[in-house]
Amino acid sequence: MNDQTMNIPLRWLQENKRERPAGVTWGVPWREGELKREENLVLFSAAGEPVPVQSWTTAYWPDGSVKWTAHAASVAASDRTGGYVLRKGEPACGVKPLAVKETDETIEVDTGILICRLNRSGASVIRDIEREGKRLCGGAMLVGIREARETLHGAKIMREETFHSEIDRTEVETQGPVRTVVKMTGKHRMLEDGRTWLPFTLRFYFYAGQDTLRIVHSFLFDGDAEQDFIKGLGMSFDVLLEGKLYNRHLRFAGDSGFLSESPQGLMTFRTTGRYQDLYREQTDGKKVAFDPQEDARFMELIDDLAVWDSFKLVQHTADSYTITKRTKEACSWIRAASGGIARGLAYVGGENGGLALGVRHFWQKSPSSLEIHGLSRDASTVTAWFWSPDASAMDLRHYDTVTHLKSSYEGFEELRSTPYGVGNTTELSLSFHGRTPDRETLEALAEEKEDPALLVCEPQRYYDSRATGIWSLVDRSTESKAALEDGMDAVFRFYLEEVEQRRWYGFWDYGDVMHSYDPVRHTWRYDIGGCAWQNTELVPNLWLWTMFLRTGRLDVFRFAEAMTRHTSEVDVYHIGEYAGLGSRHNVLHWGCGCKEARIGMAGLHRMYYYLTADERIGDIMDEVKDADYATAGLDPMRSYYPKDEFVTHTRSGPDWSAFCSNWLTRWERYEDTFYRDKMLTGLDCLKRMPYRLLTGPVFGYDPATGILEHMGDENWGHHLMICMGGAQVWMEMAQLLKDAEFADMIAEYGAFYNLPKEEKARRTSGAIPGKDWNIPMLSTAMMAYAARHAQDSQLAREAWSYLLQETNHWQIRIPLETEPVERSEYICPIREIPWMSTNTAAQWCLNTMICLELIGDQLPETNQTEVAAG
Repeated sequence: MNDQTMNIPLRWLQENKRERPAGVTWGVPWREGELKREENLVLFSAAGEPVPVQSWTTAYWPDGSVKWTAHAASVAASDRTGGYVLRKGEPACGVKPLAVKETDETIEVDTGILICRLNRSGASVIRDIEREGKRLCGGAMLVGIREARETLHGAKIMREETFHSEIDRTEVETQGPVRTVVKMTGKHRMLEDGRTWLPFTLRFYFYAGQDTLRIVHSFLFDGDAEQDFIKGLGMSFDVLLEGKLYNRHLRFAGDSGFLSESPQGLMTFRTTGRYQDLYREQTDGKKVAFDPQEDARFMELIDDLAVWDSFKLVQHTADSYTITKRTKEACSWIRAASGGIARGLAYVGGENGGLALGVRHFWQKSPSSLEIHGLSRDASTVTAWFWSPDASAMDLRHYDTVTHLKSSYEGFEELRSTPYGVGNTTELSLSFHGRTPDRETLEALAEEKEDPALLVCEPQRYYDSRATGIWSLVDRSTESKAALEDGMDAVFRFYLEEVEQRRWYGFWDYGDVMHSYDPVRHTWRYDIGGCAWQNTELVPNLWLWTMFLRTGRLDVFRFAEAMTRHTSEVDVYHIGEYAGLGSRHNVLHWGCGCKEARIGMAGLHRMYYYLTADERIGDIMDEVKDADYATAGLDPMRSYYPKDEFVTHTRSGPDWSAFCSNWLTRWERYEDTFYRDKMLTGLDCLKRMPYRLLTGPVFGYDPATGILEHMGDENWGHHLMICMGGAQVWMEMAQLLKDAEFADMIAEYGAFYNLPKEEKARRTSGAIPGKDWNIPMLSTAMMAYAARHAQDSQLAREAWSYLLQETNHWQIRIPLETEPVERSEYICPIREIPWMSTNTAAQWCLNTMICLELIGDQLPETNQTEVAAG
């Protein structure tokens, strides 16, 4: 197809229930050589009208052509109903570009509707915000509370200490006519003793012509889990209020509608007739006016009313919230309402307009709250509490004082359970209004902040680009293929429902799933170390992102997004001794003594970055580029190989393969050949091993040189080499490097893995006797690669047999069906799959999607409803 006529269709990921203007950023992949870096791109609406678009490159192919681009557009409400087309050409003009002014004290961004001034130093992160010339926000800062615990004369004493933000640096990270991002970093300062802690990053996202501001807040825990108990953590905004108290309004989004109140309502003991109608108008947010003479008696009643100066909505758990209010600080809070799931949106405003503040995943990441004070003053303080001070303080200590290596699969005798260096990210949205918005507008805001606008390509585009690894498009052309597609859909649906059924929510937990099931207690093994939270074990992230690429489904994307946010932040260390490493699966996300690079390898998060251009994920992928150096201080094989002449030890998988995932990502994003060469150094070492990729898998390793040293031909188990993303990383490396020998090595490994021990020994003259080549299902992607490489039909059929005909717990039994649990045997009615394992689910689905691509023509046409029924 001629480049000038090449069209890339784009569609909205989600149905637009209520039309609202939006700023949107998305990513597009390109085939190698298809787009040169100097070529421009133009965006067209479904009607064929050019749309102003801002474009930049996020990854390059080895030949220097563009691999991934990111794009930003500011769309009107009327443009949310159709799709778009991207193609080569000169970008359209027409939007009034964003204006940025920098001074020594502030960075000012003007969207055409909003002017926001961000501070470069001090406690206040936002100096002020204007909407169409009217100043609505007087400032904002990060706030928090530390609970100090002491024992005095045998009595436990708890006191609260407050802290707030202190800015270190504010800079324009990305500047363009459509989209500008300002990045701010700093720490929190304790007001009592001046201590600084809890490093934070704030990003402010602006789109031309938009009245909304998106904020992404990330913080790292750098305290002492035994002493530092965070009682509250959030962000506060000062909203400027004008007008009569009865013309000031607040809104809280509840389960389905809104609590609509005023600090001074018109409900009195004698509100009747015309005043009842005015009361309805007031509750609807309309401005109310009185005649001093005609309404004198009623105004006396209003003056006598209590003034409700403070309101708060507290989401205690994922299933319960309360709304309370009070008149004065010295007075009690009274309950206004209770409910189940609050949608995390509040509005505060006066006659001059106001602010709508939304917190994404508000109830999912409980305990959280929205708190409003000072409604009777000239400025009201609105606080979004990411961790509500109405809840118990965070307790990040380990669940025991010892480890449980034998009974619980906890990796090492060393405890090493520390949250020092883990993080958490919260997304906020601010919109500014000239008057109190109606309920339809607030509904649209609540929906938009929870399910933000995103444009995506069709699966065929992702597939054709070859920029996203090896996987198959959905194919139901035969009974067997249809059965596999139904089976994979059923596995995903099971986990989607399981999150709801098991209530896998909470500030530190949301986005993760559990590892292993206990059919006796009818629950997951939440209290067994090594068997509780999954923490990227056997790469469920890769399963979910691959599933999205081939289906384009909204529910899959949001599930994978939540997992990416969690696993990239909570399961990985960003600072400290273990920076670049992550914690293996455990009762607590940071609880296991195994701290390994594979937990946080860039490949787990990379697809989210390329699909959304999310800068926070970009930071995290940058952080792990030198994760191999952390193994010099914490050898991943220290329990098996005592300190010797090597700096450290590494396995070709999952350690070195994780390093390669980090290096490959660094290379393609920045064309940083240092990390490409480090990858090539290790690959050259493997090529020179006695049996290439079959050798080892443990090697001596020096992070400074990247050299792998031979330590034996068979010195450890082999299944972990390939089930932690190693197979996918190696296949992509072979493709990118166009390395025929490495491709042959991968194929050799796939063909060798399930050979009988005797044959393994014969082929290697006894050097590899065949110990610990376990769990054939995990090797099926490698087998499929080998079968395709050698056009070996017998090997292909054998691979399918391991996926479909084995009857152990490493197979998914299709059709997949849940079964009810006797009501009295669990706390509530549930359905279960007693044999389910997330390890199995992730690897079976991922391998099946790869095998359908590589050896789908060899899939046996049997009655799949009977497969693996034993």
